[in-house]
Amino acid sequence: MTQLLVLMLALWPASPQQANGPDYATARLERKLKATKTTEKITVDGSLEEAVWANAPRATDFIQNEPREGEPSAEQTDVRVLYDNQNLYFGLYAHDSNAAHLVVSDLKKDFSTDGGDTFEVVLDTFHDQRNGYIFSTNPAGAKADSQMINEGREVNLNWDGVWYVKTRIVDDGWIAEIAIPFKTFKFRAGDVQTWGINFHRNLRSQLRNEDSFWSPIPRIYNLQRVSLAGMLEGLEGISPGSNIRVKPYVTSSLAQNGATGVRKGDGDFGFDVKYGITSGLTWDFTYNTEFSQVEADEQQINLSRFSLFFPEKREFFLENSGIFKFGGGEIATQGAGTSAVGNDVLFFSRNIGLSPTNEAVPILGGTRLTGRVGSFEVGFLNMQQRSYKNSAATNFTVGRLRHNIMANSDIGVMIMDKEIRDSPRFNRLIGTDANFRFGQFTTVNAFLVKSSAPGVDSDDMEGRLAFGYTDRAWQIKTAYNNIQRNFTNEMGYVPRRGVQRYDADFRRTFRPNNKWIRLMTPHAVVDYFADPDGNFDSKYIDLHFSINFQNGAFFEVGQNPSVELLRKPFSLNNGRNVVPAGLYKNSEYFSFFRPDPSRRFQPNARWATGTFYTGYKHSYSFGETFRLNNKFNTSLNFTHNNISLADGRFKTNLLTARVNYSYSTNVFLNALVQYNSDQRQWSSNVRFNVIHRPLSDFFLVYNERRNSLSGDLIDRALIAKVTYMIQK
Repeated sequence: MTQLLVLMLALWPASPQQANGPDYATARLERKLKATKTTEKITVDGSLEEAVWANAPRATDFIQNEPREGEPSAEQTDVRVLYDNQNLYFGLYAHDSNAAHLVVSDLKKDFSTDGGDTFEVVLDTFHDQRNGYIFSTNPAGAKADSQMINEGREVNLNWDGVWYVKTRIVDDGWIAEIAIPFKTFKFRAGDVQTWGINFHRNLRSQLRNEDSFWSPIPRIYNLQRVSLAGMLEGLEGISPGSNIRVKPYVTSSLAQNGATGVRKGDGDFGFDVKYGITSGLTWDFTYNTEFSQVEADEQQINLSRFSLFFPEKREFFLENSGIFKFGGGEIATQGAGTSAVGNDVLFFSRNIGLSPTNEAVPILGGTRLTGRVGSFEVGFLNMQQRSYKNSAATNFTVGRLRHNIMANSDIGVMIMDKEIRDSPRFNRLIGTDANFRFGQFTTVNAFLVKSSAPGVDSDDMEGRLAFGYTDRAWQIKTAYNNIQRNFTNEMGYVPRRGVQRYDADFRRTFRPNNKWIRLMTPHAVVDYFADPDGNFDSKYIDLHFSINFQNGAFFEVGQNPSVELLRKPFSLNNGRNVVPAGLYKNSEYFSFFRPDPSRRFQPNARWATGTFYTGYKHSYSFGETFRLNNKFNTSLNFTHNNISLADGRFKTNLLTARVNYSYSTNVFLNALVQYNSDQRQWSSNVRFNVIHRPLSDFFLVYNERRNSLSGDLIDRALIAKVTYMIQK
């Protein structure tokens, strides 16, 4: 496998480059829309029948970035723009010569924009060519929105804004009418506004799998590249409003303990308040914060000696979370067979309000200040966690200041403090980071952090230096991390301490002139770990070859060799099997296939086999996604591991099944059923959600866990929650 990849990298002819593509730096300057103000009432009904639409400024002549970079789009896209004192309006006419085969994959809120026909708009309201808001819809009128920072280095997919859309499918395409209140945005005060703007259309019908943009973008970038966006000029007499939001909630629950049979009812209330101090700064307050409506975690089976990582899902912590990201420069892009160890996360909000065993810990409340002042970005978070069982009340504080410099570069500082009430225990950190971009292709990231904890006065720092280069043919990332033995971060995620880490990620993209294959990417990823004295600890290598097909299908094959020096034994299979200390050379071979994601039925499969410490491991994964229509879809993923070690054999099974039904774009039913043989549990999470007004919800949630061997009930709960957004 290694020799094959080396030969392909050395001998394969260079990918053909676009000969007559646009000059992207100058093309954006020609993409201008003069904003036209209207006094005529516009009804958002998907018809564009108001007379004022006929003379509205239009964005047309979209340019492909996939599959034929620089060529005109295969279908005409016409976007008209208007505004009044309250709203910005977009009228889309997406022509399609085969409208009967439009692909609409979902109706749910924040739907995936990859698998179907979609339209997106990005608005750089500060016109700083680095930040923006993205709004997405599809022919059925589903809505997705996000907040993007530093041209996509940080993206908050959980940001929610108030906006309205209605769509209609016609004989030669589809129409969308969109209204976005100005109070949804942050922007500078001024009599006349100029914003950055761009439009993206994903054309999935006829299996063309085409992406096109109004202001053209090279194929290695996407809509988040707002430094290449066009301009919306002449917005006059607009303001973001007072931006005061109050969101109270009421919840009630009925829970049963399976062991005792005791049932317990409960009820509670709380609220969130959002206040726009200035056009750039927002102050949030929360009282008695509650997350019962959050979807359950997808379970994992741990076959390593490191702790598992579960992502944050709670809305309050996800909102504006980008400002608290630190260090930048991700390494080792995860693939279908990646074996590398994950990266550190300096601030991981999941440590607030959740115990180490993932039990909810009550939060009294807190406050958050986020936004910008001139060229500075500001973040401050303070949360008070109540006492819980044997844990004392704890306060968490995070402060972040970032100064934007040059063209999309920044330097910053971050402080973190965890204080436990009535205890001498604390954990504090202070760090500085720098993120530079040179030209369109090169990035350099660095950070240095010092921690402080009782009884620790040395070897308590972490540092990182990373380099990245990405063009049409090459993607190269390298990084060096040094995490000292006593570095302590109780508010972050640090899987390994006392190590030096060297990372490298090399990828070469080939684009053959082939009607079936769009691109091929051989790549090698290396993670090398040494102890503080430079002695070998472990290394993980990914040698992969992947193929992206023209219709969106994906295939990958590869080898994941690794070497680990275990200085002490560790256990697997809930302690039933032990891997002794020693030097181990493991090697896994795998293959993975996923079909065209626009298909109604999408099976995928992964097969892997290889040596595993004192024995071997065979892994088989199967998944399927079935979309009956845009309202009903299901997915099933099953993973089986057959493991043999010197002290015995064992098998693991992990099953995850989802059922999603969207009655409309405002009413949803979601079910998640999981089986984990390692925990010997069946679990289910069923959520019924009604968006009864913008950013206001009713949730009815049922959770249950059962012992998979006996079928006995562990616990279950029925929860109802109502939120109501009041905005001025």
